[in-house]
Amino acid sequence: MPISLAMLCACSAFSLQKHTIVKRNSRFDNALVNATLSWPQHRLLDAFAGGDFVRGGGIARDDARAIARAILADNPRIDTAFAIYLAIVTERAARENGLSPLFFAATLLQESAYNPYALSSSGAIGIGQFMPGTAAMLGLDPFDPYASIVASAHLIGGYVASYRNESNGSLHGTPYALALAAYNAGPGAVSAYRGVPPFAETVQYIALIRYRWDKMRAHEGLGRILLRL
Repeated sequence: MPISLAMLCACSAFSLQKHTIVKRNSRFDNALVNATLSWPQHRLLDAFAGGDFVRGGGIARDDARAIARAILADNPRIDTAFAIYLAIVTERAARENGLSPLFFAATLLQESAYNPYALSSSGAIGIGQFMPGTAAMLGLDPFDPYASIVASAHLIGGYVASYRNESNGSLHGTPYALALAAYNAGPGAVSAYRGVPPFAETVQYIALIRYRWDKMRAHEGLGRILLRL
């Protein structure tokens, strides 16, 4: 018999609180927590069929569920309740900043696999992989999953809007590719090379995000992406 969402969330309550609620510097968003804990009833959610959120059921049919499933598949250390929370934050932040939710999720999966405590060899921190100086400038705690996702969406969405509004054609590349290049290598590099800089790391970064984005869409029966990177 399928596991009820209430039972599932109750079993994961400690972890959800540990990661997102009781942490001193985390944001407590009543509406968001309520949305997480009042997820649509399991009988309406194919992904919960058999009580297996990752492999059970069929097509997710909406972005938040597809993102939650991708998070769980990519990072098995994250429990289901926390993955749902992260997916809801991701979808909301993406839409508020004019981004495709699956594109934005693919970017965060590539950055950190949604690990709030990720620390790169270069010193980048958290889900959004902010450098300490950038985080300080933005006034955010990079280990805070809520703040990191929201700040990343705001930054990438701003880049996309800026490059989309580039009217003189001085930059070579699509707005999404240029935004990813700016997020990875810095907007200065994009300006200097008048497009995606020819850095192996940046070129591979964009290609891997496209691959993740394509993979999510294909897995959920959505077809290939329509936006070219």
